[in-house]
Amino acid sequence: MFKKILIANRGEIALRVICACKELAIPTVAVYSEADRYSLHVRFADEAVCIGPPRSADSYLNVASIISAAEITGAEAIHPGYGFLAESAYFADVCEASNLTFIGPRPEVISLMGDKNRARARMKELGLPVLPGSEVISSEEGALREAECIGYPVMVKAAAGGGGRGMRIVQSPDELPHLFRTAQNEAAASFGTPDVYVEKYITSPRHIEFQVLGDQHGRVVHLGERECTIQRRHQKLVEESPSTQIDEETRLRVGRQVIKALQEIGYTSAGTVELLMDEKRNLYFLEMNTRIQVEHPVTEMVTGLDLVKHQILIAAGGHVPFEGETIALRGHAIECRICAENPHTFAPSAGKITVFHEPGGTGVRVDTAAYAESVIPPYYDSLIAKLVVHGKDRMEAIRRMSRALEMFIIEGISTSVPVHQKIMADPDFQAGNFDTHFLSRYARNGENASDRVIG
Repeated sequence: MFKKILIANRGEIALRVICACKELAIPTVAVYSEADRYSLHVRFADEAVCIGPPRSADSYLNVASIISAAEITGAEAIHPGYGFLAESAYFADVCEASNLTFIGPRPEVISLMGDKNRARARMKELGLPVLPGSEVISSEEGALREAECIGYPVMVKAAAGGGGRGMRIVQSPDELPHLFRTAQNEAAASFGTPDVYVEKYITSPRHIEFQVLGDQHGRVVHLGERECTIQRRHQKLVEESPSTQIDEETRLRVGRQVIKALQEIGYTSAGTVELLMDEKRNLYFLEMNTRIQVEHPVTEMVTGLDLVKHQILIAAGGHVPFEGETIALRGHAIECRICAENPHTFAPSAGKITVFHEPGGTGVRVDTAAYAESVIPPYYDSLIAKLVVHGKDRMEAIRRMSRALEMFIIEGISTSVPVHQKIMADPDFQAGNFDTHFLSRYARNGENASDRVIG
């Protein structure tokens, strides 16, 4: 087992990794920017090293500073969390060259799955269905030809992208040149490359993802699916497991396809295979996140497994934690991402939290690094907390989430709590009748979205 682990992240995920390490009796090293000097992950780690000023590029994305912090503290491994350097093949490679264990997949696997175009081609070879799409396209003329072959509507997508950036929906040939250039520019600004491709666009999709664990001994298992369909601007707001759209036969069939493909590429650590579901419940490979997900607690609640602990154990040479292809899912879990945002406009709301009261009780979990008098800085993601509930069935989980949201008190800044309260109360959500346009449909129909969902 590792004698010391450095956590190359901040906020609730850094604190989450510290909790897992404490239960494994592994000392930890926190890194922090000047803006995070008084953060809880700094307080609860065994050691802490300042790695730069507030800007991410100068701190949490500064590979040299992070490696130096690991070397001067004697850390043997680095856990990247999610975001920042978690899916950087370069960072994983530098860790390896520095005799540090990167707690995640091998650099070449991260590189393969991080290039969406290569990943789609490889997964198609290995038996996973993919949406019709093109190779990387560099010209408007090429995009027009490909879109004509695929059929409108299409989506222009960043080849190295994620998080909704570098993505544009195109309904007709007239729209394509402008949106193609916009996607290219956004991709270059966000990911350092303007590479984009064209893919068939599903009009009313649902977003389903399979959680996997793979060890260094060739075993891969899946831990069921999560439904992540409730989104705004391609970023998830609500996640749940299991999905109302996946029956046991589908879970077993798709799970086996996922396992087979990931065994072929030699996948290790935790990861998530993301799929789109069309109106006929056909599933198509979208991408793979080669890291722990924000929504991993949903799976932990329905399986009873600690995914972060198993990431660490696998990186140290351990085995996946159970026999067989998958594990039984118990009850139903829902996660709401509570963000520092205006609930009407979704504009960020940085500032000092003056009052902070977490809900509790049976089946309620809060993953957060916030506290009263803590400051939400303007430099990073707006996530404050992940509110997760578990119930014997979906309706109990919805009711439990509704009362937990009511008891979650955060003052001093605006939060997305009112959005989540409206979602939980919405009859379409309760009936499982929604797609990724759930929040935007009302505005398109001329109805004020805040009246139905956001107000």
